[in-house]
Amino acid sequence: MYRILIVEDDPSISELLEMNLTVAGYLCDIAADGGQALAAISRQQYDLALLDIMLPEIDGFELLPYMKKSNIPVIYVSAKQQVSDRLRGLRLGAEDYLVKPFDILELLVRMEKVLSRTRPASSVLSINGVTVWEDERRVEAYGNIVDLKPMEYALLLMFMKHPNIVLSREKLLREVWGDEYFGETRTVDNHVAVLRKKLNWHDKIITIHRVGYKLEVTR
Repeated sequence: MYRILIVEDDPSISELLEMNLTVAGYLCDIAADGGQALAAISRQQYDLALLDIMLPEIDGFELLPYMKKSNIPVIYVSAKQQVSDRLRGLRLGAEDYLVKPFDILELLVRMEKVLSRTRPASSVLSINGVTVWEDERRVEAYGNIVDLKPMEYALLLMFMKHPNIVLSREKLLREVWGDEYFGETRTVDNHVAVLRKKLNWHDKIITIHRVGYKLEVTR
């Protein structure tokens, strides 16, 4: 399980991040200023830091060399939206830069991409009695092999990598079928119905009225 350091001086933002990342399966610590961030990385190894720039004591740009020295990849999450600020952050060595206000799902996807580059994870996912071996494209539900078609498999991975997150039909179409797909959102509904039946997940993939779906996982 990945451990994330949230460096943010606005409690409403840090608490929102902590809540959503915990639900998504991450371990989180919060630092409210640059000094707390340095103290945190001196006693704990982190897989990723979400770093604000405008911080008390030591700002986010000044913190980056310390993060790099501790081998902690950084995504800047900042209200500073000028191109010069983004370029400075990326040139200093940040993996990514996200401007506030941001969409939590976009942040999760960016985190996933950074972690896949910097902290290769196990290729085995297991949730709600279903296990996926990504390297082998093998799926088991409650100990039984399940045969999934390519789009069903891709949809399953999307749900399993974003548990307890509401995924709109439009988002699922883009991520699973691709930007060039021009079919109807009904396609998502049909594939979800098949997944529910094949995996016995009738009470696990929850329909969110007029929005999309959520894989509900209790921890």
